[in-house]
Amino acid sequence: MDKYSENWLADELALLKELNHPMKIQQYLDTIEYDSKTDTRSPRYVMIEKSAHCFEGAMFAAACLQNIGYKPLILDLRAVNDDDHVIAVFQKNNLWGSIAKSNFTTLRYREPVYKSLRELAMSYFDFYFNTAGQKTLREYSIPLNLSKYNHIDWKTTDADMEHIGDKLDRLKHYPLIGNEAASELSEVSPYLVEAGLMGSNPEGLFKPE
Repeated sequence: MDKYSENWLADELALLKELNHPMKIQQYLDTIEYDSKTDTRSPRYVMIEKSAHCFEGAMFAAACLQNIGYKPLILDLRAVNDDDHVIAVFQKNNLWGSIAKSNFTTLRYREPVYKSLRELAMSYFDFYFNTAGQKTLREYSIPLNLSKYNHIDWKTTDADMEHIGDKLDRLKHYPLIGNEAASELSEVSPYLVEAGLMGSNPEGLFKPE
């Protein structure tokens, strides 16, 4: 553990010890509430409040991943007429996987089987839709390594972490599809929309135009 780990409390360290595999981290995120508030709290407060939105969930997952030897990387999935989605990404045997907190069942864990970040991002494409059934994913960012924020104790601080989100939004993003392809996308089946929204928090859902 790095020198900043001393900021964790005993019960927090005990939880981190339990979350010793990417899937266990995902399973923990699946058990807590989806937070509809707009402020961004540290991983410590995710543990305290037992709730998170996607950005908080990604930072929490990144903290847990770092604790078991991975780099604390997060990545932005940019959408149109919808919320963006932030995921924690990890690499195992040179293949990429991801962990995520989402109000949609279809936008969470991905096994580490993808050869590139673009492949990983595209695995979300058909399952990334708004409540109107429109496929909305358009771009993905380069990863942001949260280690560069160790000096502000990003894992345990009381401060709002919105500025990290602003930095992530400013990073280089790569297009996943072009304008012509986007204009010809079919609508998502109502059955898939229903499945995606299973157990969602209505207050946290984007209202499409």
